[in-house]
Amino acid sequence: MSDFDVVVIGAGPGGYVAAVRAAQLGFKTAIVERAELGGVCLNWGCIPTKALLKASEMAHAFEEAESFGFTVAKPKVDVKKLIARSRDVAGNLSNGIGFLMKKNKIEVITGEAAFKDKHTLTVNKKDISFKYAIIATGARARTIPGVLEADGKNIWTAKEAMVPDALPKSLLVIGAGAIGIEFASFYANLGTEVTVVEALDRVLPVEDAEISKTLGRSLKKQGIKLMLNAKVNSLKATKTGVNTEIETKKTEKQSFDKALIAIGVQGNVEGLNIDKAGVKEEKSTIQSDKLYRTATPHIYAIGDVAGPPWLAHVASHEGVVAVEHIGSLEGKCAEPHEFDYENVPGCTYCRPQVASVGLTEEKAAEAGHKVKVGRYNYQANGKAQAIGEAEGLVKTVFDEATGELLGAHIVGAEATEMISTFMLARHLETTEAELISACFPHPTLSEMLHESVLDSEGRTLNA
Repeated sequence: MSDFDVVVIGAGPGGYVAAVRAAQLGFKTAIVERAELGGVCLNWGCIPTKALLKASEMAHAFEEAESFGFTVAKPKVDVKKLIARSRDVAGNLSNGIGFLMKKNKIEVITGEAAFKDKHTLTVNKKDISFKYAIIATGARARTIPGVLEADGKNIWTAKEAMVPDALPKSLLVIGAGAIGIEFASFYANLGTEVTVVEALDRVLPVEDAEISKTLGRSLKKQGIKLMLNAKVNSLKATKTGVNTEIETKKTEKQSFDKALIAIGVQGNVEGLNIDKAGVKEEKSTIQSDKLYRTATPHIYAIGDVAGPPWLAHVASHEGVVAVEHIGSLEGKCAEPHEFDYENVPGCTYCRPQVASVGLTEEKAAEAGHKVKVGRYNYQANGKAQAIGEAEGLVKTVFDEATGELLGAHIVGAEATEMISTFMLARHLETTEAELISACFPHPTLSEMLHESVLDSEGRTLNA
């Protein structure tokens, strides 16, 4: 007999959700975590950064107050209180994960897990046997030894950028992906002079090109300096800040108070002794199949450690699929459907927000579709005008022959909330005709979703 039916290694959004689903299916379940319940996302990523970004949005709202009829003195930023609130939010939610574990009778084991063999883990010098294991150890910020290395003081990763002692006067952000742009937006809104360096030709390069360029124009208007098609050749901390050499068409030396390295993540595989369990990894990514089975079939890998897309909601969904596959083997549930990665929403919580699902216009054309595109500007929307958020764009991409919604892309206020409508439309295989015939509420920002679809047919009613 094993000590546990299922042991989950890592209590982030993939791990704790997997543990809850395993307990729901009646498995004797344990979860091993070396730090806080909730993992990086809840404690040092998704959640606390949204608390910080809300604070920076409030700073912007104060700036705009006069246009709404208020006379407001310029607010002073209390960085310690601002950071303390974000940490309280993270702490409260981490405690909530603890409650979920107790509620579902999941044993929480604090410590670092390492495989002893294919059915045994060692934690705190104690052996724990299992029938199935799920590796959900997540990832950490990627650095480049000798070139881009963090010192935790003047050269930051996202973790240090979340808890500054004071606001820097100047900040270099290396990488214009979601993490880099969110922090650029946060610091710029609070008065820091921000420079973003990106190796490719636009910010958020995975997004639709038109959306990325729209965001880029907005960031520049906010005073953020964008250095695109650029490369950081050197980065050195000094006693007072950071010296760097940035290569564009020419090479220039610059100095900043702080620098943030935001060039991606790498999986946490060190110390797991996965070779003793027959599990394979390549470039810090554990190899697994479409049901998340590793080379040792009763050991699964989910979330960031199993590779992109590195998103919390993806990790959670993968955790459920993995557990339900275990459940199907044990006769506790039906075999799950494979995860549809083409219908994963992506969200960036900068100002203005960016969200998307499905194919970009470029990718749809490359895939052989004859595309039909609809667009609608926030400027033409009554609710956007009323709330003072009239900057942005909704873009929809359809297959001209079938009416299939191939992709949807939004830049503007509440984009990250509205994208769910298009995600559900794609999940339910809704066509252009069905979206056109739907009745959207007025006055709302979501009306723009309808208008964008109408525009693909040349039928927009309010522009």
